[in-house]
Amino acid sequence: MEALASGGLWGLWWVWLALALGLAIFEILAPGFILLGFALGAAVVGLLLALGGPLGAYLGASFTLTLAVFAVFSLIGWIGLRRFMGVRKGQVKTWERDINED
Repeated sequence: MEALASGGLWGLWWVWLALALGLAIFEILAPGFILLGFALGAAVVGLLLALGGPLGAYLGASFTLTLAVFAVFSLIGWIGLRRFMGVRKGQVKTWERDINED
């Protein structure tokens, strides 16, 4: 109950893991690794809160810091996904001539 008093629901580890699961499920409806990057960020924040210790306690007590960590890990996750699974080579068609020129 201490987490509810200090950081609200956003200070609870299972809320962040539930958010990560929900975003990963919604990624199926919007492909492109957009929501999956956010899901990775939420999962990292949830794991940091679940591990506890001084970092978890400090993170759970500061909503602003929690959002900053979420944003940083979401960006890292999105960049990693784009780098390793992103745009395939040859996916863009280059036109040599216009079909209206004949």
